Formats: sequence, C-alpha cells, structure tokens
Amino acid sequence: MKKILFIILTFASNLSFSQNEIKEREPFVLKLAVDNEQFYQMDVTKSKYFVKENIIQIYPTEKLNIEVEIKSDTIFSMKVVQKIVEPKRTIQIEFFQNITEKKPEGMMLKVTNPFNRKLNYNAMMYIVGNNKWISTSIIPIQPNLMNFEMWNDVIITLVLEKWRFEN
Repeated sequence: MKKILFIILTFASNLSFSQNEIKEREPFVLKLAVDNEQFYQMDVTKSKYFVKENIIQIYPTEKLNIEVEIKSDTIFSMKVVQKIVEPKRTIQIEFFQNITEKKPEGMMLKVTNPFNRKLNYNAMMYIVGNNKWISTSIIPIQPNLMNFEMWNDVIITLVLEKWRFEN
C-alpha cells in the first residue's frame, strides 16, 4: 500500500511541475513607438520561446521566468515556467520600451541572476528599419543581482543565447 501511495504522489508531483512549464507564447499585437507620431506594429503569432535549445527569443512587453538545470557546472537546459517554484534556479527576464509623454526613451532588458556565480550570455537584436540581426554587447551579471541593458534603437525582438557562468 505504501508503494502504491508513493507512486501516486510521485506521479502527481511530476504532473504538477510539468503543468508549470510554458512552451509557447500566446499570440499578441506588438506596438512600439518609433517617434512622437509613428508606431511600428506587428502580429506576434503563437510561437515557442526557445527557437533552439537554450536560445530564447523575447519581445518587448514580455516577462519570462526561465528555470535552469545545471549539470557539470554548466547550464544544461532551460524552460519557461509560469510560477517560480525554484527561485535559486530561475532567471527572470523582462523586456520593455520606456516611453515618456508618447516619446520613446529607449528599450530596456532586465535580467535577474539567481546564482552564486557571474552569469553571461550573448544577444542579437532585430530593430525597426533594418532587415538583419545585429549582435549587441552585454554586461555579465554579478552573482545574485540584476542587470539592466539599454538601447536607443527600437528593438522588435531579441535573441539571447550562449548562457554561461564566468569566474
């Protein structure tokens, strides 16, 4: 009887943890201020957050909780979760456009590092008025702190990749 109860509880807990994972974003309309009068607008379709393994695509207005699995001192896997169940293993990412009195004041990416080690990643941006991906520099995030990256460009989307720890 104890074995059966254990199996049922194990199955139920695995089911509840897997229900916390979000594999795809829901469709939405992205609207960005280009200047005081012009806006850029596009329909973001239902799509995966990870375009490839551990490569995240994020749009302005999105806030993501990325739960990380670490193996052999490296970031092994990542998944977007609805609720933070493992705070010491969950990177928080928020991407938004600053607007003051209908005037764009730049784009901001906020990344919270929950680890006891310096966290780094690479980023590429796709901006209004350009038809190619552009690499951008990123400042490594100190242990247990958050970092703010800012750009004057109007960024449609970012790709964040090559997540790693640094000494």
